[in-house]
Amino acid sequence: MVNPFELKTVLLAKHAQHVGLIHFPIALFISAVAFDLIAQWTARRGLADTAYYNLLAAAISTFPVLATGVLAWQFQLEGQKLKGILLLHLVLACVSSVMIWLVWWVHLRARRRANPLPNYRLALELLGVGIVALTGHLGGFLSGVNGPG
Repeated sequence: MVNPFELKTVLLAKHAQHVGLIHFPIALFISAVAFDLIAQWTARRGLADTAYYNLLAAAISTFPVLATGVLAWQFQLEGQKLKGILLLHLVLACVSSVMIWLVWWVHLRARRRANPLPNYRLALELLGVGIVALTGHLGGFLSGVNGPG
């Protein structure tokens, strides 16, 4: 039996890093959108700043998540051609990452120009949350959390 507290088991599991890391960009992005919506509603600058920095952290954290996802594919499936839910999960993961970076860029551009944030960003943010949620849902099926995996 494998010891769950052994460092080698934790660090060298074939896909454990991806499953652990994925929660960071998801939580940071969703909380950033919530902070931005509240900042829009209450006109509080501190909440808008919090949203911006959460978006920045979410965007940066997409790099290791994508890298560990590709490594999990290589280790688990030995680089086999992707199909079905796994292919859809990979495509949506890339789209999710682009959406997170796009929303951050909209915020960055408004901050640099000292302009108010454009209203269309709210639609981008909510679309991003939906895509991130769908990507995570499919990932749950792949890991066995939401059903057979």
